[in-house]
Amino acid sequence: MTHDTGRRFLDLMEIVARLRAPDGCPWDRKQTAVSLKSYLIEETHELAEAIDVGEPGHVREELGDLLFQIVFLCRIYEEQEEFDAADAIEAICQKMIRRHPHVFGDATVESIEEQKRLWMAIKAKEQEGKKNGAPHFLNAVPGTLPALRRAQRVSERAAHAGFDWPAMTMIFDKLDEEVRELKQAMASGDQALVLEELGDILFTAVNLGRRLGASAEDALHGATTKFIRRFIRMEDMMTEQGQRLAEADPDTLLRGWEQAKNR
Repeated sequence: MTHDTGRRFLDLMEIVARLRAPDGCPWDRKQTAVSLKSYLIEETHELAEAIDVGEPGHVREELGDLLFQIVFLCRIYEEQEEFDAADAIEAICQKMIRRHPHVFGDATVESIEEQKRLWMAIKAKEQEGKKNGAPHFLNAVPGTLPALRRAQRVSERAAHAGFDWPAMTMIFDKLDEEVRELKQAMASGDQALVLEELGDILFTAVNLGRRLGASAEDALHGATTKFIRRFIRMEDMMTEQGQRLAEADPDTLLRGWEQAKNR
């Protein structure tokens, strides 16, 4: 199995090299690391969706698509004489061994939480050793992450550093406080302040989700999917009753929504 995997990986590398050759594909030869960013993000999202669907064949296909983008990027940097795929693989192997001293070394951990703290401590030390590393602990979280995911990563790192709510009830109190402040901002008519207070509510909700062991990104994705499902059901029910959604009054829409939920 290992030998076959290695051979297939080399096959993929050769295919990418052929595509990038002077007599290869004009489109592939034109690509740069910057131009591939959008495809990399798109393929990552498609893989995540395939995982949610739970169809192994679909996951396999999307994994292949993402792997192609990664090998493609490695080839571009190899052409620039920066590094190649072997260098990238060696780097991640060394990093995983370094960050798991309780597996590959003689360190011991008694719980998952203790292991997380060890991981973050090692990661922070690595950042300090980088020439252009992030000067502050939270700056290591990529600013390009989706907003909810970024908020959760930041709150996780802050919590690992010891900056966290002592009790869950305090988060609910904070949430109530932020809602009151949003209402005050709305009454003031200051749109910039409204946006700021709305952000505070969302960030507090993300912290609540983290303490509940839930991903805010996944929770909102699930809620949005549920809303779409119920909305479509309501629309179909109203169509069956000879009603047009765009022409319905608020009371009719509310009744239709409740019926869709109950069904």
